[in-house]
Amino acid sequence: MIITMIRKMPQEPVKNSKNTIVTTADPPPTSAACSAADTSSDATGTQEKTTAVELLPGETVVREGKAAILFPSANEVFYNPVQEFNRDLTCAVITEFARDLLTQRGVKVVVPGDKERVVVSLSDDNNEVDVQPEQDNGAAEPLCSVTAGEKCEQGLRVLEGLAASGLRSVRFALEVPGLHSITANDFSSKAAALIARNAQYNGVGHLLQASCRDASMLMYEMRKKKDRYDVIDLDPYGSPVTFLDAAVQSVSEGGLLCITCTDMAVMAGNSGETCYSKYGSISIKAKYCHEMALRIILHSLDQRAAVYQRYIQPLLSVSVDFYIRVFVRVFTGQATVKNSASKQALLYNCIGCGSFHLQRMGGSKFVVRVTVKYSAATGPPVGPECQHCGHRHQLGGPIWAEPIHDLRFVQKVLSAVSGNPSRFGTSKRIEGVLSMVTEELEDVPLYYTIDNLSSTLHCNTPPLLQFRSALLHAGHRVSMSHACKNAIKTDAPPAVIWDIMRCWEKTNPVKREKLSPTSPAFKILSCEPSFEACFRVREDANPQSRKRHLTRFQENPQAFWGPKARAKAGGGISMDLQDKRKKCQNKRKGQITDSSQLKNFPCKKFKKGTCDHGDQCCYAHEEMETSEDKTE
Repeated sequence: MIITMIRKMPQEPVKNSKNTIVTTADPPPTSAACSAADTSSDATGTQEKTTAVELLPGETVVREGKAAILFPSANEVFYNPVQEFNRDLTCAVITEFARDLLTQRGVKVVVPGDKERVVVSLSDDNNEVDVQPEQDNGAAEPLCSVTAGEKCEQGLRVLEGLAASGLRSVRFALEVPGLHSITANDFSSKAAALIARNAQYNGVGHLLQASCRDASMLMYEMRKKKDRYDVIDLDPYGSPVTFLDAAVQSVSEGGLLCITCTDMAVMAGNSGETCYSKYGSISIKAKYCHEMALRIILHSLDQRAAVYQRYIQPLLSVSVDFYIRVFVRVFTGQATVKNSASKQALLYNCIGCGSFHLQRMGGSKFVVRVTVKYSAATGPPVGPECQHCGHRHQLGGPIWAEPIHDLRFVQKVLSAVSGNPSRFGTSKRIEGVLSMVTEELEDVPLYYTIDNLSSTLHCNTPPLLQFRSALLHAGHRVSMSHACKNAIKTDAPPAVIWDIMRCWEKTNPVKREKLSPTSPAFKILSCEPSFEACFRVREDANPQSRKRHLTRFQENPQAFWGPKARAKAGGGISMDLQDKRKKCQNKRKGQITDSSQLKNFPCKKFKKGTCDHGDQCCYAHEEMETSEDKTE
């Protein structure tokens, strides 16, 4: 099978984590649609032959995955190479979603390079991954098979609402099997024209259709059950909140929503009132802000879905780099929607020691005769002051308090990626992140960080394994979090955590005479621990992803690798982002208020010969001494 794949795609670049950009290139070969056994080449009549597309002046070809995208050098269409991980993960998730859905319809999804389906387990103490053959879930024997690039009549209908260059949609068409159609939409006419050219350039015109519409209006028009999309992908520049209401209405029953949020400053606590106006939740600036951002967007999605008697089921939620990405399924059910309030919680966060408590917004469920009733929630779970440090609490939320992952689905994606590592350029990082996701305590929201606990007490930071072992010896569960490398996610109450820190401080004492009587450290250390913590390292304290040295938290691939500048509405060459930063650096510091000081700066118009002010010009017309002259 591998030899056949190489024969059909001789010009495909070697997969790596970096994109290959060339100035001139021939169109890539068409990915032939064939059956799993590759026995009938005539059955691919719907596959179009790639027509020659000439490159425009200044245009380049960006290669990512199996796609080759025409990209203008002018900043007319937004493209961010850093989000290759996002696109690779999306292709992997949609592939497994299509596999589950089409298996029920009697269609087998075939991915070149896939090995025998296994379930990955990282819970054992062995250093090796425990793999077990995937059990049959009772699905019928598949009647036919489908591969990537082939149009499947029973396949999924996909919408990318904000497609920009169309790279993500083209990759769906070339790499995700079991698709019926892909609509790549963008409000920019230049972007829509580029999408159409890229579809023709990659030979996926039979699957991908370009659209130039307002994304919300397009989704609102597809709200009828027969018109809904099976998968909707929204990756906006900033907040996706304006598209969420239309998205939850236009996705099919059990369909998949893929949402990206890049406004992390708002969701991580820098502007709580703005977060409330967008997502209906107040964010708090705390160490667990990245996971809280995931729970805020899930709360917002569930709240909007409940208006239409729908509810969400999170499959995978990740917080990486400067953005968050959530994959949720949407279902309809009035009885289940009534549980929505019990899935949300308010957050009480101590401003002194950082201890937090959750207050569910819904109460317990009980039955009166044949009617299901819900009691009101009782609270709050904390007093006016923190019982540990005596400081007050901040109130945040509501946030999603239920699990943010479906571990069964995550294990399927993980086994598919680890079993076929050459499929994606960021396979190692996907494997590392998903491995950590499978190790997280799914029923424990938010987390603490060891460095913040130590900073509160002004003591040395305990080693990670020793602190985790102390929690395990105390009879509590503990895990790490993919959102923060120093995270401690545990079901232990704050009182136990501070008792362990008191025991650690006894062996690593701080100078208590220097502590302020009003500081959290003074109040916490003034109490004796209720038990003696054991810091002897346990074997199960070290998670499997850490033992195997997986790429869990990747280093920055290059300098200034974060979010790029927004695409210009009118196109044209944009200033390089770093040049713009240097130009604007310190522009508000040491501003000149006396106009006489302007004579110390040369007149730019005088150098060009266009200054008409003569001696009345407030700038100097004499040639200023350069730094080279000063050196000489």
